[in-house]
Amino acid sequence: MVPDDPLIFARDLTKTFGAFKAVDSIDFSVSRGEAFGFLGPNGAGKSSTMRMIAAVSPRSSGELRVLGLDPDRDGPAIRGRLGVVPQEDNLDLELTVRENLYVYGRYFDLPRRELRTRIERLMEFAQLTDRADSRVDPLSGGMKRRLTIARSLVNEPELLLLDEPTTGLDPQARHALWDRLYRLKAEGVTLVLTTHYMDEAEQLCDRLVVMDGGRIAAVGSPRQLISRYCTREVVELRFGPGESDRMAAKVSDLPERIEVLPDRLLLYVDEGDAAVAAVGARGLEPVSVLVRRGTLEDVFLRLTGRHLVD
Repeated sequence: MVPDDPLIFARDLTKTFGAFKAVDSIDFSVSRGEAFGFLGPNGAGKSSTMRMIAAVSPRSSGELRVLGLDPDRDGPAIRGRLGVVPQEDNLDLELTVRENLYVYGRYFDLPRRELRTRIERLMEFAQLTDRADSRVDPLSGGMKRRLTIARSLVNEPELLLLDEPTTGLDPQARHALWDRLYRLKAEGVTLVLTTHYMDEAEQLCDRLVVMDGGRIAAVGSPRQLISRYCTREVVELRFGPGESDRMAAKVSDLPERIEVLPDRLLLYVDEGDAAVAAVGARGLEPVSVLVRRGTLEDVFLRLTGRHLVD
């Protein structure tokens, strides 16, 4: 039995390509009105999962329901109620802002009068009204991204899928886009996103899963994950070149957990200032000291490792 009638429900969901398991028997659910995130390194299975949810890639095994429907059997019906924001903008660069929205809207057989009304409302939402008749090609990256999101909303979807929504944008454009997404959530649209930005996940997601190697390593709210897999504060100590290992042996009993990096030590503690004082009491003199709060990035790196995945 599917609990609490979620908008998306997956049990033992698996996607294989030959002998390779891109998604390996994962369980998750997304409630109506929730902002839900998938985090993970390259190759973790995030995109394969999103494509199954979007009903464009059939599952290999397991159970999946989207909007109460089976994506393998009811793909067109699901896609008609979804909005999809791909990682790469695929706008028609030769058309204007208004024309891009109009052409896309016609795929949903919307009456012309209704479509024109929606387009005006969406351009205002995306802060593009003054560029309505501008060709897309010369627009900034942030404007193109807002237009891509506006286009995904033409059919007034119940569920919006966003793949790396702010990749490549400058901080101002990212925050402007976050504001648009906050508004959508407040209006009751369910958001499912993938992101590599930990601050974005903390800002936008009510809950998220951390994926690694096709499996789910952890699930919870950002605050729950930080509490479970990190400490309240982290102390970063920098010593001279080649000194990290030697100094780690001198302070290893102070933190709950210690991480030795080539350029610094990370001490995971509840009271950062007390740990710094204890380091000083032992006569150690770091080149620099930073006390900061534990973050979702600390959780992500603990669960998935610091190795580079291509």
